[in-house]
Amino acid sequence: MTVTRAIREHLPAPLARTAGAVRRRLRSLRYSYAQLPAFPPVATTPVRMLVGPTNSAGQGHAWAQAAKTLPDVDAVSFTLQRKGQFEFKNDYGVPLAWFGQPRWQRAQQQYVVENYTHVMVESLRPLFGARGSSDAGPDIEAMLAQGINVSLLFHGSDIRLPSRHAKRERWSPFTPGDELTERLEPQARRHAELVEALGLPVFVSTVDLLDDVPDAHWLPVAIDPGPWQRAAQPLFAGPKPVVAHVPSNAKLKGTQEIDAVLTDLHERGLVEYRRITGVPHHEMPNVVGSADIVVDQLRIGLYGVAAAEALAAGRIVVSYVGEGVRRRVRSLAGREVPIVEADPGTLGAVLTDLIGDRDAAAERAAAGPGFVAELHDGRRSAEVLRSWLIKKETL
Repeated sequence: MTVTRAIREHLPAPLARTAGAVRRRLRSLRYSYAQLPAFPPVATTPVRMLVGPTNSAGQGHAWAQAAKTLPDVDAVSFTLQRKGQFEFKNDYGVPLAWFGQPRWQRAQQQYVVENYTHVMVESLRPLFGARGSSDAGPDIEAMLAQGINVSLLFHGSDIRLPSRHAKRERWSPFTPGDELTERLEPQARRHAELVEALGLPVFVSTVDLLDDVPDAHWLPVAIDPGPWQRAAQPLFAGPKPVVAHVPSNAKLKGTQEIDAVLTDLHERGLVEYRRITGVPHHEMPNVVGSADIVVDQLRIGLYGVAAAEALAAGRIVVSYVGEGVRRRVRSLAGREVPIVEADPGTLGAVLTDLIGDRDAAAERAAAGPGFVAELHDGRRSAEVLRSWLIKKETL
């Protein structure tokens, strides 16, 4: 009889039952660990990139795929999987419960530092598991000590300073004392301090974030236009224009104002309003492709993945982009953003005009697929990554 068993048999019955439950749970975890997918095989290319751990809107995986089109480069995406979130493609991932397990953490760190030459850390989130740090600082130090080239990537609220945004944007959703603002403000400040202290290459997925990280590089969001184009139906083919909105983040998107305007138009019989919720991402091409107009957001002043997908489908996209973002895209890429501008004060009038002149609206929509093909099908993202991944002397 083991010492542990002897002690357990002399415990009071309630404590013995608890100890037994804990023991069974630990055995279950060990069994589950054995069933986890193996780490992806490692390529033999000179440059091996890993990106993770957020894979926001599937972009980590999309950028990894883009990087693989470069000569002598292979890339892998890693995702921390959380319940209740839509799943996007990735090369490997781990459930949140395992993110805190020391055995997995050691295996993850060993796998990364021994096999990859470049690591892009998304949103400054820990890459090697939950080890008591709220950011990836310790993980980055460990990778740098092994000679790995590390860069940082930010998607939006992870680096956007609410107080700065509120001063810049009339329709900003950030107000002093608001719960979201109070939560995001210290996070953005802490991340900005880390960016400055680390001195690493920084990428941002939307050009508005260049206001928060002026020395960053714009890494355009990347999508596969094919599914969106194949699912697209002819514009204005139904009895009423179909207007869709996806409230993925209602406060940031201004869903309350969008709902009010579109519900009014719907009740007046001018449009069919579809508020899209709970649809898995792989089903979204059919949903978006069956709409005529997609209203993205009215508050934040940018365009991102959802707008790019709707543009690829040849939909009429209405959103608050802002002149600053339009000017930056014009300067960086020489293209006009083919999104119809609207804000909380003008959305109703803008939609009424689009419905009243459908030929002009369709002409605007026709520019969308070409815009996405040039900037957001992954090729431009690969070229941006080239300067970090491939040394100039090897080009």
